[in-house]
Amino acid sequence: MGHYYSREPNVPLKTKQIDVCIRGYCFKFITASGVFSFGKLDRGTELLIENMILKPDWKILDLGCGYGVIGIVASRFVNYVVMTDINKRAVQIARKNIKINGVKNAEVRLGNLYEPVEGEKFHSIITNPPVHAGKDILREIVINAPNYLHDGGMLQLVIKTKLGAKFIKDLMKDTFTEVVELAKGSGYRVYAGIA
Repeated sequence: MGHYYSREPNVPLKTKQIDVCIRGYCFKFITASGVFSFGKLDRGTELLIENMILKPDWKILDLGCGYGVIGIVASRFVNYVVMTDINKRAVQIARKNIKINGVKNAEVRLGNLYEPVEGEKFHSIITNPPVHAGKDILREIVINAPNYLHDGGMLQLVIKTKLGAKFIKDLMKDTFTEVVELAKGSGYRVYAGIA
């Protein structure tokens, strides 16, 4: 299975460095084959990063971090970032990207969904969920999020409008006290669910 959401991508390793300037900062990222969005910052993630709510004293979780772009950008605005991914290659690349960008307030952990942060609480969980992994995974991300959020904490995510947005929004309405649409564009929507 060569999906970016599998533990061991079976595609040969290729890397490509990209430069990204977003939210007033410029970053360098190594991207890798077998890791989501090889060779570019995908539009959905970009929309999420541009619109995600961040506060200086927050500890956030970048769930399914891929090469680490969400967590590394967020690290410039928050107190601490934990990044997790099931994909071993993604974890290795995200760790390299933390070093390349001189980030001191973030760490990357290997594991499936919330396993690596069992018992921890965050002010926000931020994710571009692996839609192609199926609705069960999306459901697990949304319905378990409140267990890992402080009171008033929020799940922030991006979803393709035609690929699960209604499903995700309904699920979030059933799970959270309030759901707001933070942004929409390029066929994507960014939602925040407030616990």
